[in-house]
Amino acid sequence: MELFTLGFASLTLTSVVYCFAGVFLGTLVGVLPGVGALSAISLLMPVSFYLDPTTALVFLSGIYYGAEYGGSTASIMLNLPGTSSNAITCLDGYPMAQNGKAGVALTVTTYVSFFGGTVGILLLTFLSPVISRLAVAVGPSEYAAILLLSIIMAATISDGPPLKGIAMVLFGALLGTVGIDVNSGDYRFTFGVPELFDGVSLVALALGTFGVGEIIFAISAQKARGPMPKVTWRSMIPSRPEFLKTLLPMARGAGVGSVVGPLPGAGPTIASLIGYAVEKRISRTPHRFGKGAIEGISSPEAANNAAVQTAFIPTLSLGIPGSPTMAIMLGALMIHGISPGPKFIFEQPEMFWGLIASFWLGNILLLGLNLPLVGIWLWLLRIPYSMMYPVIVALICAGVYTLTNSAFAVWLVLGFGFVGFLLRLFDYSPAPLLIGFILGPMLEENLRRALLIHRGSYIEMFSRPATAALMLLTLAILLWALLKRNSPVQGND
Repeated sequence: MELFTLGFASLTLTSVVYCFAGVFLGTLVGVLPGVGALSAISLLMPVSFYLDPTTALVFLSGIYYGAEYGGSTASIMLNLPGTSSNAITCLDGYPMAQNGKAGVALTVTTYVSFFGGTVGILLLTFLSPVISRLAVAVGPSEYAAILLLSIIMAATISDGPPLKGIAMVLFGALLGTVGIDVNSGDYRFTFGVPELFDGVSLVALALGTFGVGEIIFAISAQKARGPMPKVTWRSMIPSRPEFLKTLLPMARGAGVGSVVGPLPGAGPTIASLIGYAVEKRISRTPHRFGKGAIEGISSPEAANNAAVQTAFIPTLSLGIPGSPTMAIMLGALMIHGISPGPKFIFEQPEMFWGLIASFWLGNILLLGLNLPLVGIWLWLLRIPYSMMYPVIVALICAGVYTLTNSAFAVWLVLGFGFVGFLLRLFDYSPAPLLIGFILGPMLEENLRRALLIHRGSYIEMFSRPATAALMLLTLAILLWALLKRNSPVQGND
């Protein structure tokens, strides 16, 4: 109880204002198809550099889980997902809207999202300190093995073939080596460009691949908008049978999201897909799914919001991002001079518990924002993409230039934007790239430290029981992913 009191006491009025701003902007971005939380956080991250670290993290976190709340609106109303994790909601949300149940669908996604977020916050509250205490005893070799395991999981669990994921992780790790070698002081892969002496900018990489790149891809693949269903306040009240049908799927979805969320590279998208698959598998009437089944929106929406919150567990307690968005959060903290990891919760208790307090506050704010402001969200869906996307790109370029005062950074963002578009075009997910960029240098640093301790002997390093177990698990996951991908597909008789 004292820790909860400490958390709320550490929140200043400024933090509360930025919490509200974060969840509002996150919801707004989630409503707009093709933008997504990652692009929004990348775009607004420069704003956080002028805030104190706690307020900055509160602000960026609010954008993240706010986008997951709002992303279902476009899925239901236009059959266009606001974020990737809301894509599965289109399957039953849009048919419900076509059947005159758009208001009920919007209400259901709001309260199941609140429930999923609440379950995720509870797990984050109680599990993170326990994991941190256990991780304090972890040495450099074990930490290097954990980082390698996380990188392989990010590569093999993410969307797309495992080999493409591994390629993206390696590409990201290679970009992370650009700049000054912290051990030798030599310049690596700078090609004589002074602007690269400090390394590739995380802001430029994130804004390019997940901001400009995603927008270019969205423009190239944009589907035509369908007619907007009408929503009235009376139509938003679910009947008693409809409400009862959501309870068990909501609980199961929150459970799935709580398990999947902390896995590196998984995130809310995979959680929502698994939640939907589980619900359809156990249903006595699976034929209703895809035709407006209310369970088909209850479980995935609870799952993705639970996964958003639990993704903070490995990020804050181990310093390992549970999703690409968490990698951005990790980068923002590093820019503020704070390194999340096993000692973070005990060295920065005000920040950690203040963040937990802001999650409770933000979750309640979102419950009150979504339904009363539904008219505004529906109005936003009518904004032409030809007006929306150029403004976002202009804001990205202006934000990067303001932060760096360098035209080179702007060109770097545009260059990474083109690279991000090509990656999406050829079915290479850019998410593992960012995780590799963040974790690659950390892996190199801990591996070098472990080798120094063990006098350069890999055999001695891997002979430690925990390190050996983690390496075997990493190898097993890698082989499983590759064999599953290459296994023959049975044809139809």
